[in-house]
Amino acid sequence: MKRFQYVWASAVLTLLLSGCSSSPHGQPQKDSEAIAPSQVLDFTTLYAENCAGCHGAQGRGGPAIAMADPVYLAIVDEPSMRKVIANGTRGTSMPAFAQSAGGMLTDKQVDAIASGIFSRWARKGILDGSNPPSYVARTMGNPANGEIVYGTYCASCHGTGGQGSPKGSAITNDSFLALVSDQGLRTIVIAGRPELGAPDWRGNVPGKSMTDQEITDVISWLASRRVQNPGQPYSASNYEQHLESRHVD
Repeated sequence: MKRFQYVWASAVLTLLLSGCSSSPHGQPQKDSEAIAPSQVLDFTTLYAENCAGCHGAQGRGGPAIAMADPVYLAIVDEPSMRKVIANGTRGTSMPAFAQSAGGMLTDKQVDAIASGIFSRWARKGILDGSNPPSYVARTMGNPANGEIVYGTYCASCHGTGGQGSPKGSAITNDSFLALVSDQGLRTIVIAGRPELGAPDWRGNVPGKSMTDQEITDVISWLASRRVQNPGQPYSASNYEQHLESRHVD
């Protein structure tokens, strides 16, 4: 019986020692250590966890524009991209991701996302030979002229007055306009939504690109359609009439 106990104890000790000897001095190997969330700098991981929910897997687009659109990346510059990632866009669904702005990511992580988007999805020379409009508006817009521009370039898909059609979504919808900034609208008009079949500024009318001023004007017209209280099914007066028709106090 004592011999059996001795053999059993020896076997257990050998097993424990062999486990400890799997790494030098019994210490855990470096690749087995968990990485703190703030230390993650891998672009694929950072994009998947912070961006893909809106901009789509592999940057292919979703509720928000596609990041893997070389036309878009040829118009926006990396510092502007980084600023939006870090600080978000006030009054829209784009949040701030930098810790300095209330988010969860370090400056190095914000840099990794911005630089990774350009290094993976930008295409050098994609706009060679064209005259692209500026990313940011350089002049004041004219809403009255913008309505005319809309009729020329946009109404065929988005319907008269922007109420939508089978070919395009409603872009004067008050909830939509409440969730997108003027810059966001301008970006969509310039770069299009290729993942949705929407052309960039060159493809709305064959052979006739939109000018920088026309883009500025149509954005001004769209912005003028925003309402103070978006998402309301009735105006105040119509709502009262609606309640009276239903005999609701």
